[in-house]
Amino acid sequence: MCGIVGLHLRDPGLHPRLGALLTDMLAQVADRGPDSAGVAVYGDRRRCPSGYAAVSLLGAGPDVGSVHPSAVVTPAGDTTVVAAPLPTTALIDAVRRTLPGARIVGAGTDLTVYKGVGAPRALATTYDLAAAQGWQGLAHTRMATESAVTPEGCHPFSVGPDQCLVHNGSFANHATIRRELRASGVVFDSENDSEVGARFVAHHLERGADLEKALRLLCERFDGFYTLLVTSADGFAVVRDAIACKPAIIAETDAWVAMASEFRALETLPGISSARIYEPEPEVVYAWTR
Repeated sequence: MCGIVGLHLRDPGLHPRLGALLTDMLAQVADRGPDSAGVAVYGDRRRCPSGYAAVSLLGAGPDVGSVHPSAVVTPAGDTTVVAAPLPTTALIDAVRRTLPGARIVGAGTDLTVYKGVGAPRALATTYDLAAAQGWQGLAHTRMATESAVTPEGCHPFSVGPDQCLVHNGSFANHATIRRELRASGVVFDSENDSEVGARFVAHHLERGADLEKALRLLCERFDGFYTLLVTSADGFAVVRDAIACKPAIIAETDAWVAMASEFRALETLPGISSARIYEPEPEVVYAWTR
């Protein structure tokens, strides 16, 4: 079934409240996905100081501080966030050299990702989500149907710098597309069908497509039932399949844009009573930029 929530803040005055608002939203979709919960936060300088890049790791191990002498290390359950005053690619290279057994599940200069197995409300506490500050965030609660219940299989899937994808639904032809992407040199970290969607989008972004074009190509190529929320360093986008049987609600005010699987996840947002609220149309890409 799965639950998705996303919040893009237009009003800088709300940035200190991002984590608290996102925590309330996550709590309202917890029963849609009791197996695990993942979160992505953009702009949280507690975990990724200005001028630093951050990587989010599974299986970091005890030597995680050896990545860089100025590393900022934040354990959060199954996930460990490591930030250092390096470009993103240089930090990724340093992690792979010093921590070859760790798995990178998020990287960027603005992004921290948290994944874990268990009850979503408890995981939000483990991630210290309520204290997070920033300008954008998303969360996903998972009812696993297509792959094992592991941290690696949790959403979001972040396979490019400052990029994330969460998914509610099922891709029918993901195995075929996985084989095609592997033939092009794309490497996968899990058996989750949502990772195929994330890799497909990242593959086309690398080839010069913008986010809207990449999602239109996904709609043309993927079969199944799905709602997707995709975030980047510039904003976020929502798209549904042609039948649009998976739920999605969007709300907008001058202060924020939000998306959720159910309205109850939106009702505690400030100014919701005057928001424009609507259901996204099938195969229409809705995108907002920072």
